[in-house]
This record gives sequence, structure tokens and C-alpha cells, in this order.
Amino acid sequence: MNAAYILRRLFYGVLMMLGVVILNFLLIRLAPGDPAVVIAGEMGGATEEMLASIRAEYGLDKPVLTQLWIYVSSVAQGDLGQSFFFNQPVSSLIGQRIGPTILLVLTAQVLSILLGVFLGAVAARKPHGVLSAFVGVFATIGYAVPVFWTGIMFIILFASVLPWFPVEGMQSVRLRDADLWTRMLDVTHHLVLPALTLAIIYLAQYARLTRASMLDALSSEYIRTARAKGLNERSVVFSHALRNALLPILTVAGLQFGNLISGALLVETVFNWPGMGRLAFDSILRRDYPTIMGVLFFASLMVVIANLITDFSYRLADPRLKDEQ
Repeated sequence: MNAAYILRRLFYGVLMMLGVVILNFLLIRLAPGDPAVVIAGEMGGATEEMLASIRAEYGLDKPVLTQLWIYVSSVAQGDLGQSFFFNQPVSSLIGQRIGPTILLVLTAQVLSILLGVFLGAVAARKPHGVLSAFVGVFATIGYAVPVFWTGIMFIILFASVLPWFPVEGMQSVRLRDADLWTRMLDVTHHLVLPALTLAIIYLAQYARLTRASMLDALSSEYIRTARAKGLNERSVVFSHALRNALLPILTVAGLQFGNLISGALLVETVFNWPGMGRLAFDSILRRDYPTIMGVLFFASLMVVIANLITDFSYRLADPRLKDEQ
């Protein structure tokens, strides 16, 4: 993988982010409604003079294209603007919330890939067995059930029937002054249900995809050669077939990262997880345009970075692509 390819992919990533910034701005600003009215409502009333003053203060009285140029220039300098509702810099608000979102998303991604690949690989060893049938049924149900419904069911189960895990927040108030290890365990305890809720739908997809890829790999010539040489079945399945079957998983994992983030926004709202999803929900209700655009910007940035990492990983994993321009 040469430097020219890396620079070209990074350049495309920057262009994509520019397109996302412009599109988000235009879609949100052209939506019906006046944020000045919402801001004035939070102040306790709205007169024409007050509305005009608010529009002038936040630059809402300028033409849309002028506002777009100012916003794109500010984003290029790292300034995402000032929140209408929270009256804080948007970058500061997101900085406080992006950590919990990344923790939730990465935990769900790792959990879904590891368990999905394991279940799919084991099911492929006996394609007509009970486990293979279970994986097929589980994948269908897991893919069909909405993520928020799964979260609500978990809350009912683990709040009323089996109170094993906390169903709200990220930390226990009584442990905020405890030592680091105790607080880490507490966060992990709170993370179980949100991460599992978010992981189930993608775990089902990875399990089914791994099973199909493994069945294809196990019927290949090199697998028959490996078996003819006397290699044990475990080595054939996990050392030879699984390595080649993982390539489609890498592609799907990168493509699904955007869906994972959008699912995280719902999960955070259901479990009151203090991440960007909760911030986006509050901002949408209050028509806080700068904060909404800031959340969309960082969510898009995470997706672009994930796709770049996936692209690079795929080329490293497949020797046939290493020398391609």
C-alpha cells in the first residue's frame, strides 16, 4: 500500500466531509421554522424587536448562502459555532459527549463481530446441524427487531424481573468519588445492556455472513488440499477457511458503521446514556441548529474514518490488493 493511494483516499475523505457539511447546513436551514422564535421562547417571550436582535446576534438575518460560507469557513478553522439553547461552544458540548458514544459504539462493534464470527464459523462446520439452524433463525429475528424495542424489553426484564444490571445512565452517583478501578467496573456494569442492545442486530448479520462465507471457503480447492495433507479440522476451519472468510466481514463492518452510530443515538435515548445521541435528541426538540450540525459533523467524521480504516485493513488483509494504485 503506497503513499499515493493513502493520500488519494484521505483527499476523497476530506471532499466527502465538505459535502456532508454543506448538505447538512442546507437541509437544516431550509427546514420550516424559525430558531429565533425558539430562543425567544426560552427567554420568556417574543417581540419583533427581540426576534430581530436575536437574528442579528446569531447571524440568522443574513442570506442562506452567506451563512453557509461563514459556517464552512468556521468549521475549517475548528469552530462549530455557539449553541442556541445551551449557550456554550458546540465543540465543547460534543467534547463532553463524544467519549461515551465512542465507548458504546466500539464496544457494540467488537462484541458483534467477535460473537457473530464465532457463531458463524461454528455453524459452518455442520451446515445442517442444530446450531446452524439456530444461527439462521437468530439472524432473521435479530435483523428484524427494531433496536429501540430490544432496549425497552431489556429494561423491562432487567429492571423488574431480573434486576442484574442498571438500566439508566453511565455511572452510579454514589460511586463518582470512588477509586479508578471501582468507577471503571461501574461504567462497564452500566455499559452491558446498551452495548448488547446495539450489538444484537449486527451480531446476527455477522453470524449469517460468516456462515455463508465459511461454507464457500470450505468448498474451495485449497481447503481440500489442506485436509488431504492431514491437517486437523480445527486448523482447517479456523486457520485457513476463516482467514479468507473474514474479508467480506471487514467490508460489511465498515459499511455498517454509519448504521451503528445512528442506532447508538436511539440506544442512548432509551437508556439515558450521556452521549451524542442524547445531545442530538435535546437539540432537535429545541431547533438548536449549530448543535445538530455539530453532532452530524462528528458522526459523519467517525463514519468516514471508519471506512478509511476498513479500506486500509482490507488491502493489508488481501495480498492481491497491496500493490494496486
